[in-house]
Amino acid sequence: MEFSKSSDYAAGLLERLVQRVETVMVGKTQEIRLILIAMLSGGHILLEDVPGTGKTKLIKTIASCLGASFGRIQFTSDVMPSDVTGTSVFKPITGDFEYRSGPIMANIVLGDEINRAAPRTQSALLEAMEERSVTVDGSTYALPKPFLLMATQNPLQFEGTFRLPEAQLDRFMMRLSLGYPTVLEEVEMMNRQGGYGDAFIRPVMLAEELVKMQREASAVFVDPVIKEYIAGFAANSRIHPELVLGISPRGSIAWMCAAQAAAYMNGRMYVIPDDVKEVAIPVLSHRIRSRADLSHPYNSESMIRSLLQEMPVPVQPARARG
Repeated sequence: MEFSKSSDYAAGLLERLVQRVETVMVGKTQEIRLILIAMLSGGHILLEDVPGTGKTKLIKTIASCLGASFGRIQFTSDVMPSDVTGTSVFKPITGDFEYRSGPIMANIVLGDEINRAAPRTQSALLEAMEERSVTVDGSTYALPKPFLLMATQNPLQFEGTFRLPEAQLDRFMMRLSLGYPTVLEEVEMMNRQGGYGDAFIRPVMLAEELVKMQREASAVFVDPVIKEYIAGFAANSRIHPELVLGISPRGSIAWMCAAQAAAYMNGRMYVIPDDVKEVAIPVLSHRIRSRADLSHPYNSESMIRSLLQEMPVPVQPARARG
């Protein structure tokens, strides 16, 4: 058989999850799929788009479909790190300090308009994103499993904002944009207005099932040829004359893990070149910086496409062991 009964069941369950989210979100099948790929990989997502395109609704809907706990942080310039991580409160009766958790202590956390937070507050997220823990007053607290940060930012209005440093951008597995709907999709959204919302959506799976799927996705076989291609692509980006910043080793690993998750969603326990190509732009586009030369007007996405043309993915599919 091409895949085991376990991966077959998981692929069907994930497809039902996509369909359930689509009962609320219109015309966002590919974006939903990419978010689930990031979740299976244990990665975080940066949704970068103009206001009113459904970023918050999408994140809340996915949390509802997973039966997962949900936390929201509305970032502004006066939000403090303790507003994110929580704080220690003195209890006069016992004479001890008690930890009061912040909104970061949830399975799925929405960091709304993350670039409006001051750098000190943004840095409070780094430990959570990388170590899956927070440290408050010298004590470290583990975050729940699974944990996923989905941050949003407006790419147009920069007044009163703080640009995310490269070190933090690199910790997001994917950068996605929902974009505006088509005319027919927008009409369908109007038709659905006033119906049931995401608060009434029944979960398709439990958070514990997602943790199990994450373990299985990480075991998907990646042929050495695919690994060598990913490493070679990253190395090429670091010496490319049009780039001042190439893909980091963290980016290479994220690309491989996302390809594993894409294969797993398709019911396969091995990666093929199509899996690698599917996730290349959302995983890599925010990790590079061009020289902004007017004679070569690349944006990051078109630059990744150009690199993929210069160094195409191996044609021969990777095969499972045995």
